[in-house]
Amino acid sequence: MRAIRAASAALLSAVALVSAAPLALAGDGNNNITSFGFSVTPATITPGGTVTLTSDGCEVPSVTVTSGVFDTVTLTEGRPGTATVDVDAKAGAQYEITFDCKGERGTTPLTIAQGGDTGTHTGAHKGVKAGYGTTAASGTDTDGLGTTEVVTGVLLIAGALGAAVVLTRRRAGGRA
Repeated sequence: MRAIRAASAALLSAVALVSAAPLALAGDGNNNITSFGFSVTPATITPGGTVTLTSDGCEVPSVTVTSGVFDTVTLTEGRPGTATVDVDAKAGAQYEITFDCKGERGTTPLTIAQGGDTGTHTGAHKGVKAGYGTTAASGTDTDGLGTTEVVTGVLLIAGALGAAVVLTRRRAGGRA
């Protein structure tokens, strides 16, 4: 009987850990989980260059885009807009671009190129990554599993195995 209680306690502990993991990660400072998508293209630009601003999925007809490196832009009806980066923007600096959809805000960085970088390169249009922010927050662009996903998976498997042990013991105990 004690083995069943111990297994049940272990299972409840595993479930509590799995339930608490997303809550702990929600407070990791990642402010880019929004109900709408947004992007700045290119992500690196020279002073005086032009960036394209896009937003989709906002329920109101306009999204306001602000930054300390260009004038405020209003995107209407989901159409992209452009902004010209200030010519006196500091090379090598990173500026925060804020997209505001009816009070919900998301941010993304814009890097000012140094030296001979023309800023004319444009990468693939990806938008915003949603979820726990494990790879996006670290600045890497990988599509593999992050630490959070691996730990959560291990805990779920451990919980399932614990439940199987408890059920097996209950069945075996009921026959005796």
